[in-house]
Amino acid sequence: MKHFKKYLLIALLAAVGCDVLDQEPQTAISDEIAIRDQKSAEAALNGLYSQLQSTDYYGSNLFIMSDVTSDISQSIGTWDFYREMDTYVTSAGNLENRNLWSQAYTTINHANNIIEAMPGLDDIPQATKDQLLGEAYFIRGLAYFDLTRTFGGVEGVYGEIGVPLVTTPARQIDESSFPSRASISDSYALVRSDLEQAEGLLSGFSTPSRVSEAAVKALLSRLALYTGDYSAAESYASEVINDYNFDLVDEYASIFRDENTSEAIFELAYNTTDGNDIRFWYFPSSAGGRGDIALHTDFAEMVMSRSNDVRGNLIGFDDNVGAYYPSKYAKAGGDDNIQVLRLAEMYLNRAEARTLKATPDFAGALSDLNEIRNRAGLADTLGAGVSTADQIMGAIEHERGIEFMMEGHRWFNLIRTGVALSELTGVDRINSDPVSLTNAGRQVFPIPSRDIDANENLVQNEAYN
Repeated sequence: MKHFKKYLLIALLAAVGCDVLDQEPQTAISDEIAIRDQKSAEAALNGLYSQLQSTDYYGSNLFIMSDVTSDISQSIGTWDFYREMDTYVTSAGNLENRNLWSQAYTTINHANNIIEAMPGLDDIPQATKDQLLGEAYFIRGLAYFDLTRTFGGVEGVYGEIGVPLVTTPARQIDESSFPSRASISDSYALVRSDLEQAEGLLSGFSTPSRVSEAAVKALLSRLALYTGDYSAAESYASEVINDYNFDLVDEYASIFRDENTSEAIFELAYNTTDGNDIRFWYFPSSAGGRGDIALHTDFAEMVMSRSNDVRGNLIGFDDNVGAYYPSKYAKAGGDDNIQVLRLAEMYLNRAEARTLKATPDFAGALSDLNEIRNRAGLADTLGAGVSTADQIMGAIEHERGIEFMMEGHRWFNLIRTGVALSELTGVDRINSDPVSLTNAGRQVFPIPSRDIDANENLVQNEAYN
């Protein structure tokens, strides 16, 4: 029966011709990449960055999905796919959910082609080969990290099943085109393995627009918080803070207005002919956007009520809609560079790790937290009412929410710290009753129904059966 289905699928693929990608399971996307020499290898790597930049991925969708399912943003327009996420009724047929899954696997397959081809290219200097291969490993690790935390969850908090792990190029439909889901532990282990491979191949830091050793260590710090390795999270964050001459910029808004600031560890470069869609979704129509995604009123007013907090200056109110909108990414051409990793996160990662490690360092944690508060124009948190691990963690995560609004962090941080069900309760919305996350199973997104239908080996997340 299995072989009959395989041959039937191949026959269908031949019949539909140019629509073949719509019929394949997304873990088996074919990718025509001819890598024969240094020039073609560099072109393939540039193409890999383009996959990461897609509006279905870091070009808007990942950020919106995270913020709109949290208490940061809300869907107030007509795009029902984000409305489903906002109100915790996401279906397995949700288009934006499927787009993220599909684009992440497209990115992985592109990386797989580079990783497989690189060892056989003898005409490339070893240092160049190491650089190209290191960047490909990092991007594959990043894509698997995003897939695992989105569709699998966080081990020990919620979720036991990870995602299908495909590490070789998919160029035809065969048995390998129908992988089952790995355990969540194995999924995060592959992320770590890819990043450690990249760490061994890359050296130093030159520009935030390309993957560097510093970017690898920054992502390893983030990963370590997800896996509860607080010693590693602190160590990697400290290396990034101390070893690469990064600095928190004096003017918070310049992180997003300017390119390649002293704070940027890894940012994706866009231009007017190849822009992102973040402004389009977040800006109201009166300012040239679609305006579907606004800030939650309570969140916006809380930020703006904080005396001297300059981050509130990046929030505006639209009288026509009666909603608050963020303005971090504000260029009309959508050519803002997108921040993937920046120095502020390393201070907050280290603060969290110092709070939760076996031998806590509360003073060090508060010092790191105050670095972020001071840059925002706020006074130190001196410890009054913030003296236990729970209190310090609350202060850190509160600061994270404000520091990284509109950057796609909030939902994942609520999940991994185990507070999503308690925090996402009675969240006010402009155009409906308050909503709450009450089903623990919806702390992960559904495996797209198209892939469930195409691959009998895939198991759906429990809440979506």
